[in-house]
Amino acid sequence: MTSFTRRIALTAVAAAALASLPALAAEKVNLGVSIPAATHSFMGGINYWANQAKKDLEKEHKDLKITIKTAANAPEQANQLQDLSTVTKINALVVFPFESAALTKPVAQVKAKGAYVTVVDRGLTDTSAQDAYVAGDNTAFGRIPAEYIVKQLGGKGNVVALRGIATTLDNERMDAFNAVLKGSPDIKLLDAKYANWNRDDAFKVTQDYLTRFKNIDAIWAADDDMAVGVLKAIEQAKRDDIKIIFGGAGAKGMVKTIMDGKDKRIGADVSYSPKFIYDAIKLTAEARLKGEKLPATTIIPSVLITKENAKDFYHPNSPF
Repeated sequence: MTSFTRRIALTAVAAAALASLPALAAEKVNLGVSIPAATHSFMGGINYWANQAKKDLEKEHKDLKITIKTAANAPEQANQLQDLSTVTKINALVVFPFESAALTKPVAQVKAKGAYVTVVDRGLTDTSAQDAYVAGDNTAFGRIPAEYIVKQLGGKGNVVALRGIATTLDNERMDAFNAVLKGSPDIKLLDAKYANWNRDDAFKVTQDYLTRFKNIDAIWAADDDMAVGVLKAIEQAKRDDIKIIFGGAGAKGMVKTIMDGKDKRIGADVSYSPKFIYDAIKLTAEARLKGEKLPATTIIPSVLITKENAKDFYHPNSPF
């Protein structure tokens, strides 16, 4: 099944769930979208798909207005949420929190003023601050790389990991990764540090790992942008002991590397498309236009990408 087919199936499931919920009074929808700025390629994809959703949906629905705000950090996003609520006077919100804890109260304040809230990807620390949650499968995102690494190493070896930003989804990924490793006592996780889903930070963290650890068999970068920083650090250090580099999210450059077999250390990835922001905006807008609610949780599957199925995940025209 292709990623496109899965998205269609997901939308159909969500639509069926909507049909079973009681309808509320329909109204014109003033939808705010709050997302992090395009500080790296995955967020570039998020911004691209959010703006595509605005273009498509406003053209299709005359009673819909979408306002998109992008923030470089959590405090800026909190301020933008306040403006969306008090100045723009939104009655619906799709928010991709910069950080979980820091954005929970600001999002709760928007909901308290009557807006319908859909949280995307990075969950809040208090789910009562949201009406719906849409995300990729973060448990699978952590489990799949661990299973692949354990299998490729034959159940024995040294591993280091690079985490993202301190969020609920990062915790879910790391917990799932660790759960798999617990079943392989001869796989040793030497360290796991935050690199903020950033190439430069990943380069610095990997430099530290390469200095401290004389033998590393596999690196879980947990993001394809971070994997680029990892590769640069390894090249600079001239290390040849690393057998596996596993990123995440299916960036087009990494998928192309897998398709072409360019780097024997990069044999697989795990899907996590930024297009889910488009799906979240579309589902939220169309539900509110009908006076309906979304299911409490919608999870988009994450799957292993290998040379055999990589063509299904390769989107050369996407910014990610």
